[in-house]
Parts: sequence; C-alpha cells; structure tokens
Amino acid sequence: MSDYSADVKEDFTRQSHWRWVLIALVALALPLVVLAIIWDTEPAPFSVQQVAAERVPAQSAEPVVGAVTTATLIHIADTLLTKPGGYLSNDLMPPSVWMDNIPNWEFGVLVQVRDMSKAMREALSRSQSQSREDKDLALAEPRFNFDHRSWMLPSSENEYAAGIKRLESYLTRLTDPNDREAQFYARADNLNYWLRTVESRLGSLSQRLSASVERVRVNTDLAGDAAAVQSTAVPAELVVKTSWWEIDDVFYEARGTSWALLHLLKAAEVDFADVLEKKNARVSLQQIIRELEATQEPLGSPMILNGSGFGMLANHSLVMANYISRANAAIIDLRELLAQG
Repeated sequence: MSDYSADVKEDFTRQSHWRWVLIALVALALPLVVLAIIWDTEPAPFSVQQVAAERVPAQSAEPVVGAVTTATLIHIADTLLTKPGGYLSNDLMPPSVWMDNIPNWEFGVLVQVRDMSKAMREALSRSQSQSREDKDLALAEPRFNFDHRSWMLPSSENEYAAGIKRLESYLTRLTDPNDREAQFYARADNLNYWLRTVESRLGSLSQRLSASVERVRVNTDLAGDAAAVQSTAVPAELVVKTSWWEIDDVFYEARGTSWALLHLLKAAEVDFADVLEKKNARVSLQQIIRELEATQEPLGSPMILNGSGFGMLANHSLVMANYISRANAAIIDLRELLAQG
C-alpha cells in the first residue's frame, strides 16, 4: 500500500512539474503574441501638406517648390524606423523574426524611397544632365540602397537614419532663400523621369500578383522588333505561377509600395501643380491616386486568400493586381500627356 501511495505521489509531482512548465511557456508566449499583433499593423495615411508644414522652417513664408515632396519622402522613410516595433526586416529575435507581412510591407516602401531619392539626385535637383548634383542628395541616395536585412556593422536603421539626415539638410537648404545651390526643378521631363520608374515597378508587381493563379502565357519578350535577340532561348509559351508560400509576401510588398507611392503622388500634385495645369493632366494624376487609395482598404480576412479566378474563395492578389494595373495604365497615359509639347 505504501508503494502504491508513493507511486501516486510521484505521478502527481511529475504532472505538477509539467503543469508549471506549460504555464511558464504560456506566460512567455503571450506577451510575444500581443507584440506581434500590435506590430503587425500598417501605418495610417497622412496629410502631405501637414507634414510639410511641420518640417519646413518657420522662416519660409512662401511655399517653396519641392518642399512638399522632400518632406513627404523624409516622413515616409522616418515611418519605417519609428512605427510600432520599429524597423522589423532585420530583426533576429521573436516575435519579429517570425513575422513576414510587415517586413514585406517595409520592403515595398523602401523601394519607393530608393526610387524617389534616385530621381531627386539625378533629375529633380539638377537643371540639366551636365549640371552638378546636390551634395546632400548624393550622400542620401546610397544610404537608402543599403542592404535592408543587415542587423549590425552597420545596421540598416543606422544607414537609413543617415539618409534621412541628409534629406533634412537638403530640405533646410532648399527652403533657405539665401541658399541658391539647393534646387528642385518642377518640370514635365523631370516628373516623367520618375514616373517611368514607377511604371516599371507597378508593372512587375501586377504580373507577380496576377501569377497567384497559374496561367500559360505567350512569350512576347521580343515582340515588335524583327531583329531583336536575347541571350538565352526560352519556350514560345511559359507557365507562370507565384508560389503559394510567396503570394502573401508579394501582396504586402504591393501594399507597402502603394502606400508610399500614394503619398509621393499627392506631394507631386502640389509641387508640380503648374506643370499639371498646363498639360491638363491634374485629373489623370488624381485618378492614379484614387486607384492607389483603393489598395489601402482594410482586409476583411485574417489571412491572404488565394482562390481561383472564378472560384468560391476570394483571391486578394488578383484584386490588388486589378487596382495596380489600372493605376499603371493611368501612369502610362499621364506620361504621354507630359511628353506632349
């Protein structure tokens, strides 16, 4: 009888140990889950005019061309570093190491920051191709092109913060009436230069999103030029499909791209107002903004669904591809308007 009681007591003690281990694991996991939920939230849209008013020095009584675009770019880049959880793409600790939605959103935003900083360095701040580039923009652009997953020596955050400081220096000089070196040229060809890159980015995203449903596509790589050749032969028909494991990554990259681009276009509407009026192109730009605003609608599902085109389940990627394709088509029309005399 004593042996039986000892066995029962030992089993009870063992179960108690496991119970405490389980409680400890839950106690550790619960805060991480809460943090992941909080950090997995996309930043809300903001007013580009308000951001410019907050960042432009008080001594600038008159609106300065380029100030809204520059202030908007600074705010977008700063949002990557200061949103809930900070910059997550290079984190190695839980819960961010398990998260992939917001890191892909961050990459989409970062690509737009890189493209705009490049356009500002190469075109928007220069009067012609042989003019000297701005000293701050020349140092800001390579900072934003640093590896987005580097966690130390140096970290991505430090490099991007250095790029933001250079943009802030450029904005200060741009709005200083006594500094004539910092310039922003709101010309149709400069706007067209940036939109050409935007068109390419959106076209690629649209194709990757549409590939959530497997399709056989005709190879049109060399269409339109009878003398065209390519380095490696490819079949006349291609089977295109984005992996099921990657489709939500592409979706959130598109969300981040659209979020950043939406604000940059609103800023361009302010700084290029005279150009758009002259070309009668303001409505075209507003239509692009309207399409991109639709990409930011709240999700009604806890996960990205990948149903077939006309199946019972939704396909969020195809919906996103629809909005981005329409925005891209409108950008092509806008570029044609800007190119006209």
